[in-house]
Amino acid sequence: MPSNRSIEQYSEKRHHRLEAQRAAMAATGENGMKGTHLDVKLVNLVAAQPYNVLVLQVSAIAIMVLASTLAFASDPSPLQDFCVAVNDSKSAVFVNGKFCNDPKLAKADDFFFSGLLTPRNTSNPIGSTVTPVNVMQIPGLNTLGISLARIDFAPYGLNPPHTHPRGTEILVVLEGTLYVGFVTSNPENRLFTKVLCPGDVFVFPEGLIHFQFNEGKTNAVAISGLSSQNPGVITIANAVFGSNPKIFDDVLAKAFQVDKKVVDYLQAQFWWPNN
Repeated sequence: MPSNRSIEQYSEKRHHRLEAQRAAMAATGENGMKGTHLDVKLVNLVAAQPYNVLVLQVSAIAIMVLASTLAFASDPSPLQDFCVAVNDSKSAVFVNGKFCNDPKLAKADDFFFSGLLTPRNTSNPIGSTVTPVNVMQIPGLNTLGISLARIDFAPYGLNPPHTHPRGTEILVVLEGTLYVGFVTSNPENRLFTKVLCPGDVFVFPEGLIHFQFNEGKTNAVAISGLSSQNPGVITIANAVFGSNPKIFDDVLAKAFQVDKKVVDYLQAQFWWPNN
């Protein structure tokens, strides 16, 4: 801590500097104030503060600036042109979920996927199949923050309620008619729905539960884009009733306000994955 004498000397010098600044601003007049951040009232206010109070104020401002910087932090942009994912950890660098191959060894096939035009088999209990095109299919997507998926629907097929914990989804309908929607977070749990026809687009915000249902008598096809090379997917029914190991039926019976026999029945079912 500085001594009382040093505080007095600092305050006296600062007082003289501020007096000189006020005199200079008074001499320049109102026009001289344009383009500067100094204000007479602000200068007077600062001049009146003791040294130790001023130090505390500056420290508080610095902490707030640091906190604001951290609050808006996000994954940094790539510092290289690409980072082709590879499973060989001995000759690669670990970056954002996957090891990066040596850029000199990259080839065109690392950025390529074929077959998204091909319809998928939808003869399963829920009547839909998702074909993902993410970093697992295109290694070159690693660190690029984007991916695709094709969703095929049988008549009255459903892409059941699910969430993507790491990505926002934007969906465009190519064929058929889809009833789509998402639910907001607690406490409101608002439901937003729309019926989509070919060419229509709908957005599902990151992390929110959403679904797509083919309400038509013909097949339907949609393409979705996601804001992550690996957005992840959690199908609600599969996660809750098909977890491994099973969640105690007491927990689910209490959560859903149903008899434990209902929970036991649901947990005994096979929860079909559609991707």
